[in-house]
Amino acid sequence: MNSNLKNLKIELKLELQSILSYWMDNTMDEKNGGFVGQIDYNNNTNNKAEKGSVLNARLLWTFSAAYKISHNKEHLNIAKRAFEYISEHFYDTEFGGIFWSINYNGTPKDTKNQIYALAFVIYGLSEYYSVTKDEKSLELAIALYTKIQEYSYDADKGGYLEAFTRDWQPIDDLRLSEKDANEKKTMNTHLHIVEGFANLYTVWKDESLRKVIVELLATIEKYFINTETGHLRLFFDENWIEKKDVISYGHDIEAAWLLLRCAEIVEDEKLISNYKKHAIQIAEVTKEGIDHDGGLWYEYDPETNELMAEKHWWPQAELMIGYFTAWQLSGKHEYLDIVFKNWDFTKKHIIDKENGEWFWGVLSDYSKIQKDKAGFWKCPYHNGRACIELINRI
Repeated sequence: MNSNLKNLKIELKLELQSILSYWMDNTMDEKNGGFVGQIDYNNNTNNKAEKGSVLNARLLWTFSAAYKISHNKEHLNIAKRAFEYISEHFYDTEFGGIFWSINYNGTPKDTKNQIYALAFVIYGLSEYYSVTKDEKSLELAIALYTKIQEYSYDADKGGYLEAFTRDWQPIDDLRLSEKDANEKKTMNTHLHIVEGFANLYTVWKDESLRKVIVELLATIEKYFINTETGHLRLFFDENWIEKKDVISYGHDIEAAWLLLRCAEIVEDEKLISNYKKHAIQIAEVTKEGIDHDGGLWYEYDPETNELMAEKHWWPQAELMIGYFTAWQLSGKHEYLDIVFKNWDFTKKHIIDKENGEWFWGVLSDYSKIQKDKAGFWKCPYHNGRACIELINRI
């Protein structure tokens, strides 16, 4: 192993420890249970902030996955805390879904069933089961998978619909966030459904689940991967009519490695072969979003030729795994060089050396984006996973 890789592994182990320590030291809600809903840019805790299902599911996944490397009982205890809090407060025992958000005191707030959230809870639960063999977590994961198949799967046209009311009726506002198009089928949700389902398959070798994953990977390949440009298509209506949108560099490079991983999990040779090609093509075109300093820009709008000149924390994390994968597949050292350069950028501009964790990001002049340090969307999943993935691969 070359010394650069050896050093990278050492640094990533330390960084993973630092990320996990930040969440353990700062986010325990000792008064109301679970984890606090928000810590702002200045590290001020908002004890009354709503608590998001995605954050809690990602905490469950991160601490479960990290335990496999750290063997630190404290990490397992945090995972257990997340599991119990999700089971008791986010899981809707009446209708069998997941509340999108709850109030700080644990009561339901936004009760819609956003399939993206259910997928992340499945992802977290199956990871937790893999380290604890707690049957309750597997049962809950399977129950949520069954709900997605029952209500969200489009048996007529393929793919999955975005969101439903608490009692699984159609809903007008399907969006994950205000910046998203209000469309019925999205790349982001499909990517994370297949991620959750594939993780479930690693612990529950159900043949019907395997078939579902294979079909889903074929659907993603057919509709979401634009093989002409190498970028992802983001939004469609229920009839697979595309709504033109931006290029999201972070999602591109995340999908590049993650979809290949899912194909490998179900051991489908044709899909593995196809997704290896996609992984390289996407890595190649994502280069256009990499700045001279090694950082990855956020988004580009081809219609208006406008670059969203921000470098957010999570695309940097996904870049590292995506280009490491491209290097592993091709043997081309330029891909590995991109990883090293991006890690240097991340250390210099994204990691908060004073308070720990990663900043939301930087603007083009390197001033910090003053958004959450922890919150609805600010979780230890992307950066924690980048550390875990690269430590394991190196």
